[in-house]
Amino acid sequence: MTQSPLPSVETFERAGLEAWPGIEVKWDGNWVRRASGGYTKRANSAQCFDPNDNEGAEDRIIGASSWLIVRGVKPVFRITPLSAPALNEALEDAGWDEIDHSHLYAMPLAAQEPDAEGKLLPLLDPDFLTAQQKLKAADEAEMGRMKALLAVMKVPATGIVIYRNGEPVASGLMAISNNIVITGNVITDPTRRRQGLASAMMRTGLNWAHEKGATIAALNVQADNPAAQALYQNLGFTHQYDYHYRIPGAPK
Repeated sequence: MTQSPLPSVETFERAGLEAWPGIEVKWDGNWVRRASGGYTKRANSAQCFDPNDNEGAEDRIIGASSWLIVRGVKPVFRITPLSAPALNEALEDAGWDEIDHSHLYAMPLAAQEPDAEGKLLPLLDPDFLTAQQKLKAADEAEMGRMKALLAVMKVPATGIVIYRNGEPVASGLMAISNNIVITGNVITDPTRRRQGLASAMMRTGLNWAHEKGATIAALNVQADNPAAQALYQNLGFTHQYDYHYRIPGAPK
């Protein structure tokens, strides 16, 4: 039986927009601005969703940058295959630096074997937040920004925590939009890596998503993280496309 092709770049990006939203969102044609108190670049950046939406790129970059600065966020553009050529050229001419080159991985979703010591928890459940804070060594300010963003998520979502001997050793979250489950906030106890804990967390969450009706799984992974890439490839994920971010640098 021939497997159906995976969705388009736009389908993945729009699912990501719902699964990891901004606290404030403003559209400018097919360009979108998101601000969330600085928690993650994705939720605090501008992005173009139509490569044909080229008009007035320089002025729109200034407008988006000003909008972000007013909200206490440094100007950032997320650059994907959907970015208008005029946007890319204007950022290049203005000397914006490229950072955080990353990949989107995806796969058709089948039933998974959940971990016997895994728990599915609401995103604002104290046990989930405690696990995330402990594993990330996050301070209270960062956790406050994280909770504010999680509070505005409207799609089906769950926190995942894997325990060993009663202690959290791996955690992540998953959210479903348009039958695509998006994974984020993956973190493992740094003293217990290479024990299959991240894989156990992924299988536990993906099984939840499959039971909720998701048919595709997707996630983002940085280009300079081969260990994470190998983990996801072993689970069945494959590379779909690249993206990166741009921040102001020295004008040319």
